Amino acid sequence: MQIKFDFNNMMQEQLGDKGISESQIEAVRAKAKDSFDYLEANRGKGWMGWTELPYNQEDIVRDIIYTAAEVRAKFDNFVVLGIGGSALGPMAVYNALCHLHYNELDPKKRGVKFYVEDNVDPERMLALLDVVDPAKTMFNVITKSGATSETMSQYLIITDILKKKIGKDWAKHIIATTSESKGNLIKLAKENGFKTYFIPESVGGRFSELCPVGLLPAAVLGIDIIGMLRGAAEVDKACNSSDPYKNPALMAAVLQYIAMEEKGANISVMMPYADSLKLMADWYCQLWGESLGKGVDFDGKEVHKGQTPVKALGVTDQHSQVQLYTEGPFDKVITIIGVERFRGNVEIPQGAEEFPDVNFLCGHSMEELINTERRATEYALTRSKHMNRTILLEEVSASTIGGLMMFFQLETAYCGKMLNIDTFNQPGVEEGKNATYAMFNRHGYEKKREELQKAPKKNGKYII
Repeated sequence: MQIKFDFNNMMQEQLGDKGISESQIEAVRAKAKDSFDYLEANRGKGWMGWTELPYNQEDIVRDIIYTAAEVRAKFDNFVVLGIGGSALGPMAVYNALCHLHYNELDPKKRGVKFYVEDNVDPERMLALLDVVDPAKTMFNVITKSGATSETMSQYLIITDILKKKIGKDWAKHIIATTSESKGNLIKLAKENGFKTYFIPESVGGRFSELCPVGLLPAAVLGIDIIGMLRGAAEVDKACNSSDPYKNPALMAAVLQYIAMEEKGANISVMMPYADSLKLMADWYCQLWGESLGKGVDFDGKEVHKGQTPVKALGVTDQHSQVQLYTEGPFDKVITIIGVERFRGNVEIPQGAEEFPDVNFLCGHSMEELINTERRATEYALTRSKHMNRTILLEEVSASTIGGLMMFFQLETAYCGKMLNIDTFNQPGVEEGKNATYAMFNRHGYEKKREELQKAPKKNGKYII
């Protein structure tokens, strides 16, 4: 694989009694095998359609590439309207595989400008409308249900503007990515003739980046989506074993399971050492937190499982968070993502000879510096007996990004089964949605509104 998983610094050999022993891994081997077998038996079923995305989208990918070329030829801007997995995946891939100042490049060196509206802050919408001309913009509305309040409010605002500014051709500025068989957006798409892509019924939002949700925005940006799927397939095939020592994603899940259940590590820090991977940590936070944070298990037992995901960036957060990670509580697993070979490098020139504490850098490179600091952080964490592990990419490419996403999805699915919880539901999210609907007096939520009215009132004493 183009991806390596190094878990030396999770083990007792490096950390003493703060680490995990091989005997602890052996003790959960049967549980790990059950997790692997469960995933294999349910590939493509229920909510596990994401496992087959690297293999079953040839026709869809062909159509996406054609549509993306048309968008680049006809429009100046491409805007994603979505939230959660409909936004975090496209943003992470854009940040990873496009120029870090892509929108500011000379138009001759880039394609359309790219924006993701993943919130309902009114100032954000107004700011977008200050910098894009709707008449020169394609809007990609992404919601499986077509009832996502945030996305559909954006849809209503944008379509109202398009109708007023463009007239009868307004629908040519909308691409809908939604369910094929149900929901509001597919009805609107059919009624108005939107170009439409479908989210497989068996793919949930946080596992959707490798379907049209993420592939269309990536293709519009000129990203090699075939390469992304190829990389995901490579990792998937490399994880085809029930033996954790032969399946890196399964071993990653086993170690996190032991860390949570036996070591009290209830925080998972994701710390990439590359600015291009910064938003991968945001994507991971939803995947890990929303999948594993569950109140009850499969048996209906109240368990309150989960591990709080935290995002960091190396080396930036060596100057803010690493002090806590090296000397604070032993309640964390720090995952470092490293890049062996960057896509560009900058040499550090000679100078400052009179200052030895600066001059020692001269003659080296920024790639050498960031990777040396990454290894130094690994050492500091390990020396202080704090669990850490490293995922190393040969380089940041379409293939390795697709592979990295598949790795984390597999790890999450394995770990959820080991915890005996439903990895793919989100009752806590639904509770907040339902309360919002009730507060807006939406029909069908009268009981929830009554419940809210009976909730304890706030005490003015505690507002100062």
